[in-house]
Amino acid sequence: MVTVALMAVVLKLSGSSTAVGGILVLRLVPAAVAGPLAARAAHYWDRRRTMLAADIVRAGIVVALPFIQALWFVYTCAFLLEVGGLVFLPARDASIPDLVGEEDDLPVANALILASSYGTIPLGAAAFAAVSAASPHSGFIGSHPLSLVFWVDAATFLVSFWMISRLVELGPGGEAPTSAEPSFRRAFRIPLVRAVLPATVAVGLGIGALFSLGVVYVRDVLGASDTAFGVLIALFGVGAGGGLAALQAWPHDDYLTHVRRGVAVQGAVVAFMSAANSVGLAYLGAVLFGAATAFALAAGMSQLQTALEGEDRVLAFTGFHLVIRATLSFAAITAGVASDLVGKVHVFLIGRVPPVRFVLVCSGLVAVAGSRLVRLDRSPH
Repeated sequence: MVTVALMAVVLKLSGSSTAVGGILVLRLVPAAVAGPLAARAAHYWDRRRTMLAADIVRAGIVVALPFIQALWFVYTCAFLLEVGGLVFLPARDASIPDLVGEEDDLPVANALILASSYGTIPLGAAAFAAVSAASPHSGFIGSHPLSLVFWVDAATFLVSFWMISRLVELGPGGEAPTSAEPSFRRAFRIPLVRAVLPATVAVGLGIGALFSLGVVYVRDVLGASDTAFGVLIALFGVGAGGGLAALQAWPHDDYLTHVRRGVAVQGAVVAFMSAANSVGLAYLGAVLFGAATAFALAAGMSQLQTALEGEDRVLAFTGFHLVIRATLSFAAITAGVASDLVGKVHVFLIGRVPPVRFVLVCSGLVAVAGSRLVRLDRSPH
């Protein structure tokens, strides 16, 4: 919800669609700051304290937004919110095994985490519209039309703060630090992290490319309406539920193999969707894409949670979230630019291929190739 509000504020202040795009580009930048911060938090703080600090800082940032609406201030707040999120998420995901009674329940727990993280994204614009419509037209809120949106968002961080403060299982008194000095780079020296890194990159490339080109794919290639695109996005969620159910039904002692399979299927589905000539086939592809993506992500999370402990587990999830967010943003930007720059490609025996189809099939093939780079060595160190 607040991402939509930030984009609206930037458009009002600048009148530039490029400036609006800058809000999304900011998702790429915070890794350089958030990684070291998350590493230091993992070294010196327990996971509950880390999440509480991230929540209260983000609530304060969002509360301040309606008071100063200079363009530089909006960009700074967007940057700091992303940094706060990237500090919060590794501590959250590393905490799941401490809250789950049985290891076999990890896939279910990760399914709930993924559903809460990504399943609510389509609701964000609707929530923005609802809160904006309910905002008074007089007084301070009337003179700052989006202030109620920001304050509702700040309240959600405070609710999160209250709920996490009750999780006494998470601290204090966690495991002792496993290294003398905190270092974010150490995350990428953990063999298990390097094993799942190709899959993380491949998943991010597939999601970013498909979401970036989805509207053009539905409207220009399939000749369908924007409503059809909305249905396509909804079917991603339906498929994700099926993928998480499938992971729960399969044996839980071979998560890395599941990661490899999920990424390979995801890439194959993106390539398949690039060749689809009907909305019905695109809908089928959307369900399969959602299932394969959720299957791979939940399996990767479960592997990191079961094989790593303490500070290493938080560092591993720091690397996981930074890589997938950066790759997703990079893929979304690159896919859009490539589609604009590449003319219709001539393929032997097929003829001319629209740029969107060409970019999607290349993204799918890259993901399939990335799945083969997932090493099945389960040694955590």
